[in-house]
Amino acid sequence: MSANRGEFRVGWLALCAATAGMSSGLALNAYINNIFAPYLLEAFDWSKSALALNGAISIITVLWIPFIGRMADIYGVRTVAIFGIVGYPCSFVLMSLLTGDVRELYAIHFLQVIFCASTTATVYCRVVAEKFSRHRGLALAICAAGPAVAGAIASPLLTPYIIANGWRAGFQAMAVFSGLLGVLTLILLPPKQDCRTSAPSQYSARKDYRAIFTNPAFRIIAVSSFLCSLTHALATSQVKIVLADHGVTPVEAGYMVSVFAVGVILGRLIAGVALDKWPTHIVAAIGMGLPFLGSYILATDTTHLILLGFAIILIGLSFGAEADILAYVTARYFPMHIYSSVMGLLTMAVGLAIGLGSGLLSYMLSQTDSFTAFLIFGGTLVLIGSLNLLRLGSIELANRQEIKAA
Repeated sequence: MSANRGEFRVGWLALCAATAGMSSGLALNAYINNIFAPYLLEAFDWSKSALALNGAISIITVLWIPFIGRMADIYGVRTVAIFGIVGYPCSFVLMSLLTGDVRELYAIHFLQVIFCASTTATVYCRVVAEKFSRHRGLALAICAAGPAVAGAIASPLLTPYIIANGWRAGFQAMAVFSGLLGVLTLILLPPKQDCRTSAPSQYSARKDYRAIFTNPAFRIIAVSSFLCSLTHALATSQVKIVLADHGVTPVEAGYMVSVFAVGVILGRLIAGVALDKWPTHIVAAIGMGLPFLGSYILATDTTHLILLGFAIILIGLSFGAEADILAYVTARYFPMHIYSSVMGLLTMAVGLAIGLGSGLLSYMLSQTDSFTAFLIFGGTLVLIGSLNLLRLGSIELANRQEIKAA
């Protein structure tokens, strides 16, 4: 027990820095977009399909996030993170100046992804993974829960503030919040030499990436990450709109976003503890597979708040668990000197899924003005992806046999 406390005693500063950074970075968009989406639709009379297409911009992470991860491995977390720490508050200021052309929203989101990708788990989780081993799952869960805690607090507070002062003032308030928390992150982050491994990588980029792509665990995790993330296109910006189609009032929907955020927090913490105690492949399959049931429930025409809340919390639980699971399996199956490089590639798979899922959602909405087909299709793919993660069990077994043989 004393050893466990000692691990947190040594790593608490790095954990606080990474948690603050995540809470004031790009991951916060999953909650902020849900809060502001109805007000933007009302203010500018945009169609739901046009707003959904905004999520397709995430597809640029296919090329960008792996580059960010590689830079974090080479230059350290602090050097890379500062671009997003400055850029994220500036993006909210730009949001407050929207004039009605939806292409302005697309352009700002594009800039967000470019500059603020350095404030994601690909960068910050490296700080935590280096400091924790025995309780790495729990530490990563605490870090990843930061944005969800901020989202759970922001939704019930920000919605009345927007009603009283307007959505432009809401974006300005978010700029102040993210800016202050970003400064705190810079103060707490360890210096560059502490953010990197004690010995620089002896391998070239070519050898590093060859080792990644030939690792069977990477192929399993990457495919499942893609399949299980397609429904994120809906979870990150359309929750209140989906609930409105079920007859939920704006106030009730606002609380539902908080329910989603609470689910994310619980999902991350539960997954973190579970990963430290039980087989990785079982925890990963369950944690990333929950949205299939939530999606099927939302695909029905039910108007029961309890059932809708259950669906939302299932999606939130998985949304939270996924972040912790990907950060954990990266540290488990790959050496630390390429941690952010691997995380960048896995985040790329998630970004590609969100981008393609947003495009597919936009198309389906333009054809039917209904979320049903997307929810059924996406939920089925989530189920397939989660079952695929069970294949990690054979890799665990092979690793144990190799250790015994040695």
